Amino acid sequence: MTPQRRQQLLAFLESLGFGASSGLLPAEPAAARAALATLEEALTHSSTGQPRHHDRLEFLGDAVLRLAAAEFLRAAHPSLSVGDTSALRAQLVSDRWLSDLARAIALEPVLLLGPMAAGDRAGRATVLAECCEALVGAIYTVGGGPLGGLAVVQRWLAPHWQASAAELLADPARHNWKSVLQEWSQGQGKGLPAYRCQERSRVHGDPERFECRVEVAGLSGEGRGRSRREAEQQAARAALASLALRPAPGC
Repeated sequence: MTPQRRQQLLAFLESLGFGASSGLLPAEPAAARAALATLEEALTHSSTGQPRHHDRLEFLGDAVLRLAAAEFLRAAHPSLSVGDTSALRAQLVSDRWLSDLARAIALEPVLLLGPMAAGDRAGRATVLAECCEALVGAIYTVGGGPLGGLAVVQRWLAPHWQASAAELLADPARHNWKSVLQEWSQGQGKGLPAYRCQERSRVHGDPERFECRVEVAGLSGEGRGRSRREAEQQAARAALASLALRPAPGC
């Protein structure tokens, strides 16, 4: 690792709240070098062709993220039902949330990407989500692994989760517009919404790869997304928005 890269990684850790006084990096030089190498691994995308890349730490980070989020919700929102807690956690560990976090912490400038990934702007959100999850795995590892690593991850992510959870809890739909539309249509005795989706692009990670239209009870809505599910959610959201604009009966 070059001195310039070392300084870049140290500055990045400082921006995350893991400066010299945090105790994240060991004082012993060899151990500190090993810790930075773990961080470097998380920030090296597999597209580089390097033997050590983000994949293994992404796998670890996925498990750590889910447990840390469950612990956060248990402590911060103990009155939520199991179903609501599960739905909220799904939002707090989603690829969309991870890519948003990656942008918030300025992850992209410290990533090492291969030419294909670097030139694929449509798939950038996916790359950011993958490497952000790997970063979670790296911080867990450097923070002590099973001997304290989870607490380090929780302290880092808690402020981000607090803001996201407050936003989601303030939204009655919790960003699950499909369920809300279905509940409304069934409550009106109108049956289930019908979704028609088509693939517009073959590019993995394209934010408009899928296009969807939903129709139910005279309502319709269109949406686009990286996946069929995301496109369906956006279509349902548009349909609900059109319902809100309808005049009340008798007006």
